[in-house]
Amino acid sequence: MTLKNSSDGRTRSSIQIFIVVGLCCFFYILGAWQRSGFGKGDSIALEISKSGADCNIVPNLNFETHHGGEVVSSDDSETKSKVFEPCHPRYTDYTPCQDQKRAMTFPREDMNYRERHCPREEEKLHCLIPAPKGYVTPFPWPKSRDYVPYANAPYKSLTVEKAIQNWIQYEGNVFRFPGGGTQFPQGADKYIDQLASVIPIKNGTVRTALDTGCGVASWGAYLWSRNVIAMSFAPRDSHEAQVQFALERGVPAVIGVLGTIKVPYPSRAFDMAHCSRCLIPWGANDGKYMMEVDRVLRPGGYWVLSGPPINWKNNYKAWQRPKEELEEEQRKIEEAAKRLCWEKKSEKGEIAIWQKRVNDNSCRDRQVSFCKAGDVDDVWYKKMDECITPYPDVSGSDEVAGGEIKPFPERLYAIPPRIASGSIPGVTVESYQEDNNKWKKHVNAYKKINRLIDSGRYRNIMDMNAGFGGFAAAIQNSKLWVMNVMPTIAEKNTLGVIYERGLIGIYHDWCEGFSTYPRTYDLIHAHGVFSLYKDKCNIEDILLEMDRILRPEGAVIFRDEVDTIIKVKKIIGGMRWDTKMVDHEDGPLVPEKILVAVKQYWVGNSTSAQ
Repeated sequence: MTLKNSSDGRTRSSIQIFIVVGLCCFFYILGAWQRSGFGKGDSIALEISKSGADCNIVPNLNFETHHGGEVVSSDDSETKSKVFEPCHPRYTDYTPCQDQKRAMTFPREDMNYRERHCPREEEKLHCLIPAPKGYVTPFPWPKSRDYVPYANAPYKSLTVEKAIQNWIQYEGNVFRFPGGGTQFPQGADKYIDQLASVIPIKNGTVRTALDTGCGVASWGAYLWSRNVIAMSFAPRDSHEAQVQFALERGVPAVIGVLGTIKVPYPSRAFDMAHCSRCLIPWGANDGKYMMEVDRVLRPGGYWVLSGPPINWKNNYKAWQRPKEELEEEQRKIEEAAKRLCWEKKSEKGEIAIWQKRVNDNSCRDRQVSFCKAGDVDDVWYKKMDECITPYPDVSGSDEVAGGEIKPFPERLYAIPPRIASGSIPGVTVESYQEDNNKWKKHVNAYKKINRLIDSGRYRNIMDMNAGFGGFAAAIQNSKLWVMNVMPTIAEKNTLGVIYERGLIGIYHDWCEGFSTYPRTYDLIHAHGVFSLYKDKCNIEDILLEMDRILRPEGAVIFRDEVDTIIKVKKIIGGMRWDTKMVDHEDGPLVPEKILVAVKQYWVGNSTSAQ
């Protein structure tokens, strides 16, 4: 009897232990599942974690530049990927939406033919754009401001055409940029000093600038040392490669023109806009182009116009133009400025400066045509109308319409007026601050993966899905700049917030080619891009466009859901990129993964990647 009771007790004890252990395992697994915040895809994530336990170290990616391009062996695991062949060398400088041959089929009126005209699906290239023979990594900033390797953009026409104006000189195997321009042959620095005698450039009040018809962007290049960042644009036209030269120099620029559609920037974005002999007919069409500048100019911002027709009385002979024509041109500009409620601050020599008033209290009785109520930042492929964008409402006579902006760099982390006012649905001050903290954490993780990020190795950086600009703010330093791209299909349009932080950016649809030349970005950040564009367009097309605009030996950081990252990784296995998967900084159970990639060095007519 005693033996039987003892045996039963042991059996019960064993069962109890088994149950307790089982419950512990169950709740541990349940807790881990809840902590990870996912159900779908966890088996995939765990499998990746097992197969790459050391992936946070990224031991087999080399982020250094090698100029000559050493041979890198291909990864056998990628042999099953579809292989993308190099395009013909004639496509070395291919710009899909500003193709010269296609442009000539469109009307020349109002520069329509110089605007974006993207290829139809059957016209798209499905190959890799080659670099020219002899291509090398650009010089680091600030040397790149003054020198560009000839092999990277082998076009000498500007050295002849603009020789007197000191734009560019050819010296041996490099182009030298003395800092001159059509309107400032003595150098951009002296020219900017003239502007600074009227405009508060030094104290951080002016941070963001727009340069229309920028040439080789010397104005923007020399503003950088004064902590002003300029968005420069010019068309792809007879001045071959002017925007390409700007980007090779490390200056923010895009291919663009004032034509029939609105420029791809939000309202109230720029502290200063500039035109130096940019050949834009400002007085035409009742000042339509001035109205568009007014839309993107911040209340209290400045507009600079230098060159014809300013001070025509003293200059018409030198310009070899009839004084009656110049007089009429300036009259139309002055009248348009009054309708816009701009105040003329200075006219000296060939430079005139106007200031947009901080609100419209002093000119509410003006008889003008205002644009219809609606989203003033809905501009992608929208027609440029001959109407004035209304100021946001204000209560006080001295109140800045749209909210006052802090000087830079304080404005980088100050609460932007668009968020403080609650004008972006679903966004609070708290959620904005949380986003900033999240991106500081993410960027710290990126710097552990790639220690060259803030070393000066990467100058031109792009964020393909910029959100509030948290990535750009966290990475901000004087050695680099970030083109913050706001996808036109993004859930929230926050590009105005990015500009209020003292950063720059542009609207874009990633189903189309970006308005830049090939090989113009050193580092590309793609957060959630492929989840956003799922079922919107072909992933291959987006990746091929990334390859087009990325420099040889440039780097890419993808951050996305694990199943999306796996699809991306398979495609780029055939694109001459080296890749490595990295866990989220919070551990392997988080479904968001990081994929880092480096584009291999190769040039046109190469039989294989180098």
